[in-house]
Amino acid sequence: MYAIIETGGKQYQVKEGDVVFIEKLFVEADETVNFDKVVAVNNDKGMTVGAPYVDGAAVTAKVIKNGKGKKINILTYKPKEGSTMRRQGHRQPYTQVKIEAIKA
Repeated sequence: MYAIIETGGKQYQVKEGDVVFIEKLFVEADETVNFDKVVAVNNDKGMTVGAPYVDGAAVTAKVIKNGKGKKINILTYKPKEGSTMRRQGHRQPYTQVKIEAIKA
């Protein structure tokens, strides 16, 4: 059984017991989160697809931790305009969750 959920503007395919890195949620560690934007559910009865979401479906997850990803370096360079170079970095924040239950 798996479900496709939508959070943070992205869609994730999840199963029970999966550990997923999603866009940052403003919740503390060891709290429970409910995702009610379930796009599709696949179970023993078959595939159920919502329009846009499946009615009555929810996915329960437990927050493991909040953190930041690895640093990526951004370099902009303009060779013909006075030789300008700018270096910048970015660390994307994330929330790590463990999927506990899928209710269809």
